[in-house]
Amino acid sequence: MNSDSDLQIAGDILEVPHLLQTPREHPATVAEFVGLARSIAADRSQWEHLVRYDATSRWYHRLRTGPGYEVWLLSWVPGQGSGPHDHGRSSGVLTVLDGTLTERTERGTRALRAGAQHVFAPGYVHEVLNDALEPAVSLHVYYPGLTEMPMHTAQHCEARSVPGVVTA
Repeated sequence: MNSDSDLQIAGDILEVPHLLQTPREHPATVAEFVGLARSIAADRSQWEHLVRYDATSRWYHRLRTGPGYEVWLLSWVPGQGSGPHDHGRSSGVLTVLDGTLTERTERGTRALRAGAQHVFAPGYVHEVLNDALEPAVSLHVYYPGLTEMPMHTAQHCEARSVPGVVTA
């Protein structure tokens, strides 16, 4: 017989969307920032009309700010990438809204398709790029707001063989 007391959840709570609480107006926890990103992603009327594609440089637009955080909208035409970087003292939530982006870290390479989310802590080094044939759009929430984006050498994002991680 099942009861609330013997219900166990294994794995990442962010992979169980129905357990996330409705986001507050001003998030304060990782789960609430993820919820904010999901609610914005779900309401295309908040962002779709703002998206621009620029073949000469990556396009970005600050969509929202709140106490200590920022929400950015970015577009990526095929071939555009961020270069290896971290986000200084900021933590973040990356959500792919349209298309597919590739994320490279020293642990490996993975495709992030529309709907995918990735949470990262300060000092997390990665490179994000659009190596697909179609444009992509992503949403980035930073807490505290992004004040620096130190660039790194490609060595920081060279994939090493790690079980369970797809490498190029």
